[in-house]
This record gives sequence, structure tokens and C-alpha cells, in this order.
Amino acid sequence: MKIQPLADRIMVEVLDAKEVTKGGIVLPDTAKEKPQEAKVVAVGKGKISDEGKAIPPEVKVGDKILFGKYSGTEITIDENEYLILKEEDILAVIK
Repeated sequence: MKIQPLADRIMVEVLDAKEVTKGGIVLPDTAKEKPQEAKVVAVGKGKISDEGKAIPPEVKVGDKILFGKYSGTEITIDENEYLILKEEDILAVIK
């Protein structure tokens, strides 16, 4: 199934939380924080300004991003979990 986000929405695949800290401590599932890093898998056409002009999104498919902790809506497609969020919920692109 193909999904095309509308307007300024972005569909991302959340990357797994790290299981081992930098110091080598293994974290159990209950201690892991919700990951805030994701890979963009689909992008909407962008926002429409008050003047009616299209403003293209700043991110593109394949970008790795950081997003707000409680941002977006979780969906499941073909047993894969994704997150759909607004472009304004993206905090940064990881280079």
C-alpha cells in the first residue's frame, strides 16, 4: 500500500531506541525512552501560504530527522509502524 501525506505532513519510520548506553550498560525495554530519531519515507506537497502560494517542505525522502517527543500520530501499514507528523514538529535534520 502506498501512502501520500497531505499538505505539510511527513511520514517517517521511527528508528529503534538504543539498547546499550555509551558506557556499555544494557537497557531493558522498560527503561528505554521513546526514540526521537526517524527516517523520512514520504512527504506531502507542502503548505499553502495566505497568498495561495505553495511552500515546499524542507525535508525530503531519505532524510534522518529529530522530532518532538510526543509529536505525530502512530499508524501501522503492512505490519510496519510509522509516524505521521506536521513539518513544524520536526526539530532538525541530521547531517
